[in-house]
Amino acid sequence: MFKLEQEHHYGSKVHLIKNPFLSGVLAKLCSEQTVQPEINRLVELLYTHLISWAVNQEFTPENFTQPTRMTAAHPEAQLNSYRVAQNQKAVCVNLARAGTYPSHICYDFLHYALPAGQIRQDHIFAARITNDQDQVTGTNFGASKIGGDVEDAFVIFPDPMGATGHTIISAIDHYKKNVQGNPRKLLALHLIVTPEYLRNVTTAHPDVLIYALRLDRGLSPKAVLDSPLGLHWDQEKGLNSKQYIVPGGGGFGEIMNNSFV
Repeated sequence: MFKLEQEHHYGSKVHLIKNPFLSGVLAKLCSEQTVQPEINRLVELLYTHLISWAVNQEFTPENFTQPTRMTAAHPEAQLNSYRVAQNQKAVCVNLARAGTYPSHICYDFLHYALPAGQIRQDHIFAARITNDQDQVTGTNFGASKIGGDVEDAFVIFPDPMGATGHTIISAIDHYKKNVQGNPRKLLALHLIVTPEYLRNVTTAHPDVLIYALRLDRGLSPKAVLDSPLGLHWDQEKGLNSKQYIVPGGGGFGEIMNNSFV
């Protein structure tokens, strides 16, 4: 039987989805020839599948009964099935700028699963802080638009590239310190992550559930690349000197917005 997640040694909170179709689409997204408008179409396809996967794994289901178009002819046979429990709440967090469109996709998708009044989209404006060697040293947390508390809500952070983890860590810090309520679960949804990202995020916030379509560790020694994921975590390397992901896909935020700064 084909396994739906890759085996690894990064801990139980990390889920690396093993899906040949999505893997192929993500490879196309990373191609140098993929620009607008195709890049947004591929991002939409990937995140639609990714949020669906996460919802099916983490949200609570419920049984329900309802009539169908055939009920008038056969009132004795109504539909009995299961769905996402309708009393749950979700908050999508837009991490501008690469996360803006993925957050909208997830926010829009959730309306097929939950009542509209139980879904919200928040906005955080943050940027990398780099030193003279273009290495990331932190996050400049510029501003935020938070629409309420997060009590018992699924708080979802869709961000295509999990490189260093500084942005996600800062965003989660903000919710834990400044936003009222205890969320039911915190979920980070990524297309690509690195071993460095996983180490930083799981250390700073061990309660966060991470879902990703691919892990890149292309700058690791060959012996490490030939070993199972995370077995030699301390020797794995997916970031270059400017802390961009290798093999990666370049700057998704730049290409998605046609803004190369």
